[in-house]
Amino acid sequence: MDIHEYQAKEVLAGFGVAVPTGALAYSPEQAAYRARELGGERWVVKAQVHAGGRGKAGGVKVCTSDSEINDVCETMFGMKLVTHQTGPEGKGVYRVYVEAAVPIAREIYLGFVLDRTTQRVMIVASAEGGMEIEEISAEKPESIVRAEVEPAVGLREFQCRQIAFKLGIEPGLTQQLVRTLQGAYRAFTELDATMVEINPLVVTDDNRIIALDAKMTFDDNALFRHPQIAELRDKSQEDPRESRAADRGLSYVGLDGNIGCIVNGAGLAMATMDTIKLAGGEPANFLDIGGGATPERVAKAFRLVLSDKNVQAILVNIFAGINRCDWVAEGVVQALKEVEVEVPVIVRLAGTNVEEGQKILAKSGLPIIRARTLNEAAERAVGAWRNDLSQGVTVRAVS
Repeated sequence: MDIHEYQAKEVLAGFGVAVPTGALAYSPEQAAYRARELGGERWVVKAQVHAGGRGKAGGVKVCTSDSEINDVCETMFGMKLVTHQTGPEGKGVYRVYVEAAVPIAREIYLGFVLDRTTQRVMIVASAEGGMEIEEISAEKPESIVRAEVEPAVGLREFQCRQIAFKLGIEPGLTQQLVRTLQGAYRAFTELDATMVEINPLVVTDDNRIIALDAKMTFDDNALFRHPQIAELRDKSQEDPRESRAADRGLSYVGLDGNIGCIVNGAGLAMATMDTIKLAGGEPANFLDIGGGATPERVAKAFRLVLSDKNVQAILVNIFAGINRCDWVAEGVVQALKEVEVEVPVIVRLAGTNVEEGQKILAKSGLPIIRARTLNEAAERAVGAWRNDLSQGVTVRAVS
């Protein structure tokens, strides 16, 4: 789960990381009022969306007066901010963060991620702040500093000092950087984050180290331990399909294809998408209905897949171990009776009670295309989609 910049700053400030003074606004008038509350002569207005690259897309503006803030916000509110991370559809801007501008002497990149290879928290830093880490890695890889944290002892002060030395931090500012590093690390570990990124972390003209921007991502599976973090979720910034799936306990990722997938197990779902690609089709989603594939759960999955208007065929691929093929078959039949399905449906069942499941599908009288293997299912899904798309024919049941 991602959170907004202003939320990440509030979280990090609670762990001792210095951040600029700022305030949230939901309208142009409120933004101008927030600037007057903050005081000063220059302010930065930032669109709050779950994406990087906001500055290049017009989502970050420096203003010097109330009227300029009002004019900027009139354009910013309601716009679709399109960056390299949002895709062409962009993300809507419904709130902005107004900060007092700070005098910047230098910029630093700082990130905390989980390195799954070493099973350690990895600190990634660079003296070339203000750039995306991908750009830094491509253009100036020698500037990147990496440090692993031993989980048994945590981030020690000597490691922080080593990082400060490699970044060229002045001795008088080292202790500030130590506090920033240790505070960000504590936030990462104590709140079950998967990523903390401060870009840029700036050294100001008056010798302060401040997190000028911040991003945090959290492990969805651990949110039950942190209700205060779960409350920061902003569904307006999420794919509505993925949001609906999460609310229904389904694992779903929307893609750009046209063959919907309903599968049990993440590994099988990945194999199903690969096989569809090999057969010449494009998967429309990743959907793992999990081990408890009850009829009600399968019906929910059908409704979710059909909510994507790009879906022109549905492939159900179930390998029953914990669950049962007859349950899944009942769910498919129930879904097709309850939900108006105007696209071909291909079902491949294997595992526990597979024969009973096949009989339920055959006796239903519904236009279900059945397959015995994954390759056969993918080929029939692609063939049915192409036939239905080009000729507009109604797909009938086949054995």
